[in-house]
Amino acid sequence: MDGKNPLGEFLRARREVTTVDQVGLPRTRRRTPGLRRDEVAMLADVSTDYYIRLEQGRERNPSVRVLEALARVFQLGPEAVEHLHDLAHRRGPGREPVGGSDRLRPAVRRFMERCDHAVTFVLNRRLDLLAMNPLATALYRGVGGCDNALRLAFLNPVAREFYLNWEQQAHDLVAHLRAIGGTGHADPFVLELVEDLSRGSEDFRRLWARYDVRSRTYRSVPYRHGEVGEMTLNYEVFRVGGLASQQLVVGQPEPDAPSERAFDALRRLAGVEGTHPAGDERRAGRGATRLP
Repeated sequence: MDGKNPLGEFLRARREVTTVDQVGLPRTRRRTPGLRRDEVAMLADVSTDYYIRLEQGRERNPSVRVLEALARVFQLGPEAVEHLHDLAHRRGPGREPVGGSDRLRPAVRRFMERCDHAVTFVLNRRLDLLAMNPLATALYRGVGGCDNALRLAFLNPVAREFYLNWEQQAHDLVAHLRAIGGTGHADPFVLELVEDLSRGSEDFRRLWARYDVRSRTYRSVPYRHGEVGEMTLNYEVFRVGGLASQQLVVGQPEPDAPSERAFDALRRLAGVEGTHPAGDERRAGRGATRLP
């Protein structure tokens, strides 16, 4: 996933996307974006030479205090902080064996098949789609097939029309892969995916270089579906059976009339009878008498 100096790559990437405004330093004319090495060193209370050695990979054993100081400078979230410690101390992430995250339990598959009021699908750590219910199949039918969320976003030209907020969706997916993929050394399939995307997409290379680390537990995604029109789905993400690298994603329509109408049309397209119950509740509530 990264080269021979993953800690240095992470620090350099976060330094380049952290602005002087974020850390309260005065604006000065500079040739490169982000912070300078001496500014990071000052804010982290280490010598400039020591920080340079960290970025260059000549210092490979920073203390917990130094890592915590750098996390504060770069304003890292909890997952990014954990990732920083993993890189620095080369801790085993304790994830499932390679390939183990691709086996879907029959009970989960049955639940998905019977879930006819929500888009549901399961992803592994590479963001491969392991299974989809009929509503999810109908949702993605217009994009010419979908076996991996990242390949869809970056290598399928239809994606920029399909996702109304493509840039945000793409950014979130890359940060999510960083978070759930860990340091990436244990899974050759993750390495292969990153290499393929890097060769095929300048946008992926740009976002990957930012080194954002942030998984998605919930999100709203607006779509433009070729057959049912525009709608926004609100998603929740759950671990399956305690596996950190296998996630059940459940999406329901934004509670507004356009999204509910489009979702009802999607259900008909998927062969699911009736209308979405949220829409029924909203319609039943209009004009209802309020209790005192």
